[in-house]
Amino acid sequence: MELTRQEDMALKGEYGEGLEISYKILVAIGNANNASKLIPIKWAHISGVNFNTIGEAGVKFLSSLDKKNKVTVTTTLNPMGFDSKKDNNLSDYFKSNQMSIINSYLSLGINPSFTCIPYEIFDLPNKGEVVSFAESNAAVFVNSILGIKTNKESALSSLASAITGKTPYSDLLIDELRKPKVSVQPEIKVETELDFGLLGYFAGKITNESCIGLETNFENLDIVKSKALSAGIGTSGRAGMFNNTNNKDCERVSFGKTELDQVKDDLNTSEKGELIVFGSPQLGIDELNLLVHLTEGKKFRKPCKIFCPRSVTEMECNNEIIKKLRNAGADIICDSCTCLTPLITKNDYDSIVTNSIKCAYYMKHSNKIDVSLKDMETITKEYCE
Repeated sequence: MELTRQEDMALKGEYGEGLEISYKILVAIGNANNASKLIPIKWAHISGVNFNTIGEAGVKFLSSLDKKNKVTVTTTLNPMGFDSKKDNNLSDYFKSNQMSIINSYLSLGINPSFTCIPYEIFDLPNKGEVVSFAESNAAVFVNSILGIKTNKESALSSLASAITGKTPYSDLLIDELRKPKVSVQPEIKVETELDFGLLGYFAGKITNESCIGLETNFENLDIVKSKALSAGIGTSGRAGMFNNTNNKDCERVSFGKTELDQVKDDLNTSEKGELIVFGSPQLGIDELNLLVHLTEGKKFRKPCKIFCPRSVTEMECNNEIIKKLRNAGADIICDSCTCLTPLITKNDYDSIVTNSIKCAYYMKHSNKIDVSLKDMETITKEYCE
């Protein structure tokens, strides 16, 4: 991979250990992916914030970084493990390690956004510009819906890009590689957000390519369904993008009732749940509004946890929405999400009900909790009165 003189000097440690480590990470990734060079980015979004995700090794690595180096582009953070403004029964061990992670990121000048939906919270760069997004649903969403370019980055690569302001020029950053070789053709109506999540999960599993084709009309797809589709794709495979294509060279794969049921059966392991969970990706204002509408004049008959960004809950214009959801019995949790959350464990619950494919995947595989998958409207009909 060709480096500029300045990049080569940074790689050799002439600008400090922080930049040296960052360039080593990017060069290793670039060489592994046949990148020809490094290119500038406009934004970085970093995962690896939850202590359950990166563990003690991650805490140690972040603590060792040279804090003289700061991020050189706008940089935001994924959710952490808990809501720091709410009481919880988490161990001091978990909380102290979690706060060490946060303090390390803050010392680098990173915005403590604690959200997996930066595309709903911030004004992002323009279509065609390059970012480095490590959150899988966000990477798929900005590539596919907004036309912003990013590879599906890791916590380390996005952090290195945040510090250097650069990323390897490879894969989905190259226009020619943003065209799919495999395309999914739905043969049934895909209607609810759960249906779109199941379609995405299926699509992500059937390809080893970075881009998957979907032969359906996305022009009128609302943000709720777009998020569900993006999260499903991001959860099940390496694809970081979907698009609508009529490419005749594409291999066609059908998605009918049989395929939908097979995907659902893989994740749906319980008829009912002891706890209702919304928020993976976190709920934005559109979903919160929908949930208020569906629960108007009703209350949840089971405990309900809603994970959403703090910035959404603290906007004065949203006060009434949050109040109504709390009056319906919902527990609003900020700065965290359902993925690898220590707030929902097998010790407390044997099963949950959710409309999120991503939540179902992590609850089943990481938290070892059974899942009942239902769309939001069905959940409110069955569990509210």
